[in-house]
Amino acid sequence: MKYIFTEHYKVYKEEIKNFVLHFNTEGKDFIVGQRNSIKLFDLNGEKLNIKAFKIPNIINQIAYKFLRKSKAQRSFEYGNKLLELGIGTPKPVAYFEFSTLFLFKKSFYVSEQLECDLTYRELIHDFNYPDYDTILRAFTRFTFSLHEKGVHFLDHSPGNTLIKKNGEGYDFYLVDLNRMNFGEMDFGTRMKNFARLSHYKEMVEVMSDEYAKCIGEDYDKVFNAMWKGVEGFRTKRARKKELKKKFKL
Repeated sequence: MKYIFTEHYKVYKEEIKNFVLHFNTEGKDFIVGQRNSIKLFDLNGEKLNIKAFKIPNIINQIAYKFLRKSKAQRSFEYGNKLLELGIGTPKPVAYFEFSTLFLFKKSFYVSEQLECDLTYRELIHDFNYPDYDTILRAFTRFTFSLHEKGVHFLDHSPGNTLIKKNGEGYDFYLVDLNRMNFGEMDFGTRMKNFARLSHYKEMVEVMSDEYAKCIGEDYDKVFNAMWKGVEGFRTKRARKKELKKKFKL
């Protein structure tokens, strides 16, 4: 077993190790998925969020053992990098990896549990959500700030941004951190980064309007590029679904 802690939580190392070792039988279910699961654990009155990544296929077991960083390690390192850049994310606590001599097995990412008021997903399902336009525009400015700081969040999708009301404004926090690139982003890459967020043209129009103001570009240029990304993503996803159906048959 390999593990790394942030400095603040090293004093609780044994307690957190115990949470991970007894993950299957203890803790409170938060998300139970086919691929990954999340449970909540109480640490002296503080809630910790522990994400268990499923054992990868045999090829990736070899790759993660010898060639690539695990999803848990990337989540931990990216979380710390985001905080250094002044970008919101639940505070990283630790990551754990389990492997044999030649194969990688399970990994766990531990972070503080962040209670939020909503996620971006609520905006998709309820166009009458209070302060809707303000939140959507603030989210767009948040995405622009990611791009300006060289953060390409590859899983920029509806459930991966937590939103908290802060006085008259809103704060945003990224979760599901294991897929990111860092570096300067060109206009096309920035626009494609909105592709997974919404297929509703009304939402894309608002985000395009706000992003155009942020970047100092013509609205039509921004909207056309952003909408092209949305359509491209939806076409690609539809093809994948068709292939899966054919494969099952």
